[in-house]
Amino acid sequence: MYPCKYIRFSTRKQAVLHMEKSKKMKVLGIMSGTSLDGLDLALCEFNLTGKSYDYAVLKANTIPYSKEQKRKLSEIKNANAQQYFAMHHLFGKFIGTEVKKFLSENGLEADLISSHGHTVFHQPQHGFSSQLGCGATIAAITSTTTVCDFRSLDVVNGGQGAPLVPIGDKLLFGKHDACLNIGGIANISFDTNGERKAFDVCFANMALNYLAEKLDKPYDEGGKLAASGKADEFLLKELKTTLHIENKISLARERYENLLLPILAKYRITVEDKLATFCTYAGEAIADVLNEFALKSVLVTGGGAYNEFLIDQIRTKYKGEIILPDNETIQFKEALIFAFLGYLRMNEKVNTLHTVTGAKSDTIGGAVYFFNGKL
Repeated sequence: MYPCKYIRFSTRKQAVLHMEKSKKMKVLGIMSGTSLDGLDLALCEFNLTGKSYDYAVLKANTIPYSKEQKRKLSEIKNANAQQYFAMHHLFGKFIGTEVKKFLSENGLEADLISSHGHTVFHQPQHGFSSQLGCGATIAAITSTTTVCDFRSLDVVNGGQGAPLVPIGDKLLFGKHDACLNIGGIANISFDTNGERKAFDVCFANMALNYLAEKLDKPYDEGGKLAASGKADEFLLKELKTTLHIENKISLARERYENLLLPILAKYRITVEDKLATFCTYAGEAIADVLNEFALKSVLVTGGGAYNEFLIDQIRTKYKGEIILPDNETIQFKEALIFAFLGYLRMNEKVNTLHTVTGAKSDTIGGAVYFFNGKL
């Protein structure tokens, strides 16, 4: 179990001995994605064996957001400073309360909590990326040391603050040629010329869920609504032209709201046709990247992995093999990897790669709230 207070070591030997004790840890990873599906919790155990990392997901669950929570999370960007920080605390309180319940109901304990939070503002060009969910509040409620704010250091180090998952893809899922996560935003990670590369490919469930909600559905289950529609060639052309990413930048809510939503709003076609069109656009965008880098196989995770129509659109253009893992990996891979980022942070190992974020150097990101109480 990781100690709950900061320790200064007088000798290198003491530090090494301490790090040896920290090789095996139980870390609760927490993720709230841009698609607003809910709060993902994954209690994971990590161990360093030689030069490789072993992991196991001990228990995982998703806490769905209520309509009111979704509304508040989607509208907080328009709040004033006082309202924003009040929400920052309240969302941290919500996370802490759910964590205590999750651990208690399952008879489990965590050595560490590693929380991504919920991204509200992501503007690396202006030097900041902001996530709701106060780490101090989580630590106080759970009496457990908590890591949060993973993006800020990379941003001020000249990076995009994203993507962060690739270090986990490399060290935990390195046997696959590429890892594709289709969440609110679709992002990809792979090795090329001895370096890890990663970037956001296109918007995904942010748009698909937004459209499904117009038919009173939280999401398009299995892609059935999209499959019942027909792709509109004019909308498809505009999506490709307007949303084309020239320099493989990280995508953000601001771009989604300012560019994508106005396009979807102005076409007077059925929602099913819009869903079909957007799936065609996203499928082609993903396949183009996979083919461009000659990736022979890709592990696909995230909610979009269950959208059969979208997966079929990728298959239509992609020349390689699509690997759909077990449900636990599909649903909780990002929470698992954020648990891993916290594990690396506490063991003072690099958890943010400059080759994928564009920063000046690799860094060990994450603010730590050490709790002095008893676990």
